[in-house]
Order: sequence, then structure tokens, then C-alpha cells
Amino acid sequence: MLIGVISDSHDNIPIITKAVQYFNDRGVKMVIHAGDYVAPFALKPMAKLNCEYVGVFGNNDGEILGLNKVSEGRIKIAPYSLTLDNKKILVLHEPGALEALTESQVYDIIIYGHTHEAAVKKHGKTLVVNPGECGGWLEDKRSIAIINLDDLNSEIRYL
Repeated sequence: MLIGVISDSHDNIPIITKAVQYFNDRGVKMVIHAGDYVAPFALKPMAKLNCEYVGVFGNNDGEILGLNKVSEGRIKIAPYSLTLDNKKILVLHEPGALEALTESQVYDIIIYGHTHEAAVKKHGKTLVVNPGECGGWLEDKRSIAIINLDDLNSEIRYL
């Protein structure tokens, strides 16, 4: 089962639209957003996904009530845990407790954002993924990630 991972989209509608198209083309079964959508209008492209999505609020998400309404409750307060395909997944925005959470080996996958730096690491049984910045405002690199739940491999894709 493939899942798509996105973070730090920061209102960049054309790139969010590209990410949604890529996820649809790859046939992902779920998309997880690690925060910093920013405004509710930035969720419009997400409605075109051919699958469900969930996510967490980031530090730049100012209009929480609007984001909650437009997302129909899909955006949660971090940390948020879910299970997909018998894999325990934790979603954060800020990586403050990332090291301790990774060391705990409680989760199969930990997804985070905030740093705008794409990273894929494996520590014991835990796969740690930061898809980087979808919005591309800081580094002019627009990235997302795909995780294969069957073998716990992940790849970063640049848009």
C-alpha cells in the first residue's frame, strides 16, 4: 500500500495541485500532511485527491477554525497517531521530541515537517520521513514523499 506525504505547502496552490496530481497518478491510498497549510483556501486542491487525507496543524496555520471546517475535521492537533495496513504511524509538525520518539521504537513510521528539509532515515524498526517543503518558498525545492507500507521504504520526489 502506498501513502503520500506532504508538508509545509504554505498556500502554494499550483504546487499543491501538482502534488495532488502526482499522488493520484501513483495510486496512493492515503495522503498525510504534516502541517503548515496556512489558509483554508490552500486545501481546495486536496479535494481532488482520489483518496482520503489526514494531517496535523503546523505552527503557521493561523485560521484553525477555517482549516478545520474546510478539511471536514481531517486536520488534527499534533502529535496524531493512526494505524494503516497494520503499521503504527505518528504525525508531527515540529520535530522537538523526534529523537525520543524514534528511540522508543513504538512507531513503525514517524512523519514530520517544519524544517523544510527532506529526509528519510531508518532507526531500528522505525522509518522517519520529512517530505521537505512542498511550497518551495525557502529553498526553491518543492518536494513530497511516497511511503510503501509493504516494505517500509520511502522516496522523496521533487515537483
